[in-house]
Amino acid sequence: MENDKLRKAQVRVRQLKGFYSNLISYIVINLVLVVINLVTSPDALWFYWVSIFWGIAILVEAVHVFTIKGKFLGKQWEEKKVKELMEKE
Repeated sequence: MENDKLRKAQVRVRQLKGFYSNLISYIVINLVLVVINLVTSPDALWFYWVSIFWGIAILVEAVHVFTIKGKFLGKQWEEKKVKELMEKE
């Protein structure tokens, strides 16, 4: 029981750490890309394409980490379905 709680907490910390690490990388790299774009070719803006598509990926990860948390078709869902089916039979 205690080991299970510890394992779940460790998994959660890894998820959060991964998300924040990706978010920081996104911000820093996009700032660098904006500067490069504005210095080298201010008349042709291209940096926003990277920002948009990478931003969508960050948003999906944020939804997964902060709202879904493995509940949708995850272990909790499986356990709930097993109990449900056992009660029916």
